[in-house]
Amino acid sequence: MVTSRSPGAFALSLLSLVALLPAAGALAQDIEPRAYSNAPIGVNFLVAGYVRTEDGLSFDPALPIRNPDLRTQSALLGYGRVIDLWGTSGKVDVILPYTFLSGSADYREERVDRVVDGLADARVRLSVNLLGAPSLRLPEYRAYRQKLLVGASVIAWIPIGQYDPSRLVNIGANRWTVKGEIGASRAVRRWIFEVAGGTTFFSDNESFYGGSVREQAPLASVQGSVIHAFRSGIWGSVSAMYWNGGRTTVDGQLDRNLQQNWRLGGTLSFPIDLRHSVKAHYNSGVYARTGNNYDAFGLAWQYRWGGGL
Repeated sequence: MVTSRSPGAFALSLLSLVALLPAAGALAQDIEPRAYSNAPIGVNFLVAGYVRTEDGLSFDPALPIRNPDLRTQSALLGYGRVIDLWGTSGKVDVILPYTFLSGSADYREERVDRVVDGLADARVRLSVNLLGAPSLRLPEYRAYRQKLLVGASVIAWIPIGQYDPSRLVNIGANRWTVKGEIGASRAVRRWIFEVAGGTTFFSDNESFYGGSVREQAPLASVQGSVIHAFRSGIWGSVSAMYWNGGRTTVDGQLDRNLQQNWRLGGTLSFPIDLRHSVKAHYNSGVYARTGNNYDAFGLAWQYRWGGGL
């Protein structure tokens, strides 16, 4: 929150208000605090990040495998821009990951090994703040103080990632994925309380393992975060997320893989100066009926420019 009109205090306030692109943007089940926030129109973001996951399936938890012992390491490159959408602020961003995957899992009573690297599916998002975040240039933004903010977004995962139909575990999904979401954020002094709900839709994978056609039902999700902004510009959050649905069908046969999964996570963001900041995050599965009970750790560096900065 903006608590002073001095340049130094404003710089730290701007850093604490601008939401970073997600460090684990390649994953369809990210825990992402501060997805809806306001920033000056015309500000650009460049993000470089690293994400590591261990144990479960971070890419497709509905795959028919058991006892996954899989590890991924991903390098992420992202770009975002704050835009004016009919008098309110919005943001468009894109993330391109490159991933190394290794490990093993059980499939039909056999242990299967997998070592592969390549591009993961790219992610593109358009978000708009519907209430409480007007379109502001930098001079007007200096006096902005968040109260209740309501926003919506559409996210698409583009199937450009590595995929081999002769292998069960891949980096890419070989299908389009689209998620619609609506969220609200309420600032109370230095605390921010957020909640968001959405539904993810999947196109069919017509080249699934063994020459099969795989369909997946929509996956509903809800996420909540409690965020604290410190006077130094540092902010931290604790978040929880729950999914339900996403059952798959292979060649018309319904699988027993209904997702009812919980994850908890934490994020810490540090400003370096007006243009640079770094973010660290960790999240882990608490309960999972399917294979997404993995641990994830990520680091991201962000550079911002434009919009009068």
